[in-house]
Amino acid sequence: MTRVAYGWIVVATLCVTETVSWGIVYYGFPVFLQAMERDLGASRIATTGALSVALAVAAFAAVPVGRWIDHYGARVLMTVGSCLAAALLIAWSRVHSVSSLYAVWAAMGIAMAMILYEPAFAAVVQWFPRHRDRALLTVTLAAGFASTIFMPTEAWLLAWLGWRTAITVLAVGLAAITIPAHALLLRAPHAPPNARDVISRASQDATLGGALRHGVFWILAGAFALGNFTATFVSVHMIPYLGQHGYPTTFSAAVVGWIGGMQVPGRLLFVPIAAWLGAAWITGSLFFAEAAAMALLAAGALGPGLVPVILLYGTSAGMLTLARATVIADVWGRRHYGSIAGAMAIPTNLARALGPVGAALLYVWLGGYARLFWGLAASLAAAGLTVLVTEHRFAARTTAAGGPVASLPDGS
Repeated sequence: MTRVAYGWIVVATLCVTETVSWGIVYYGFPVFLQAMERDLGASRIATTGALSVALAVAAFAAVPVGRWIDHYGARVLMTVGSCLAAALLIAWSRVHSVSSLYAVWAAMGIAMAMILYEPAFAAVVQWFPRHRDRALLTVTLAAGFASTIFMPTEAWLLAWLGWRTAITVLAVGLAAITIPAHALLLRAPHAPPNARDVISRASQDATLGGALRHGVFWILAGAFALGNFTATFVSVHMIPYLGQHGYPTTFSAAVVGWIGGMQVPGRLLFVPIAAWLGAAWITGSLFFAEAAAMALLAAGALGPGLVPVILLYGTSAGMLTLARATVIADVWGRRHYGSIAGAMAIPTNLARALGPVGAALLYVWLGGYARLFWGLAASLAAAGLTVLVTEHRFAARTTAAGGPVASLPDGS
């Protein structure tokens, strides 16, 4: 089987395992949040803090994970990560105190760094010196349905079985699907027939130190960090927010699920729109679209008013995920992709880690969700403006790297 053909088997494998891993490990937490609060007798800040700890651990684990994949490939690491995640899900279902919840989710942060997007993207980039954009798009399209599939399913399991038994069932499902898939199908790529040319180009790729010395890295990291904070806030706090307005958990989970589902058409639109507007303009515009969605929520959009929120926020969040997935390889090359992606994951994942408890603290400090939504709207608009103002620096860096990000070159 040719290199490219087997590369698409790797992509198909990751389509399944990323959907399952995100759907169970990440999107399960907000569905079970209120049930955990009642059972453990804990506040929302204390409970959501466990997810924040996990995301913070995942942020710092991203660099060694990236270095491992650069040297050894993804198979062993993602297989072990799936085993660890399944075991920790079982442990989660048996916690009876806030301290044990934190212990489980601190360890879960390591598992998340080993099985979620960063290692999956690195695995894809290793296989695709060409057509990388299509391969990454395929994985993110599939995983975009994770919340749509799993959050309503988890809400149904919660109502039927209770949160502890529901998590146990999900742990078995994650283990049965992801462990054998990672172990059997995530082969490391062999050198292609034109390896000499590939190695010659790879020698020109930026090192981690070179990427960190360029201002574009920090501009992108800061913007994506704010996007991650907002994404975590929406996924974790939308259910309690709608619950305050009398909506049942099943409906609220479906709203969050459809926000995730709208990421799919957003990702499909990203390539042609980015080629038309340019990378800086499309990225800045996406932050303005997210700001508009937050402003609608701040203004009290409920019922039918949630439809434009779902459309605006879901599509823009989907495009930002794909932009983050492609920009590192397109700007800095493939050779050190895992290490550079891991470094960028530190601020972006730390922001995601701050999302659950940070938003809860802001909710208390500001006196409600409306002011919090307005604050996010203003911050996202500022991020969009920053990206637009620095457009010339962004374009200069990507041109020096061999082509503009907006055109999404094949990487050859």
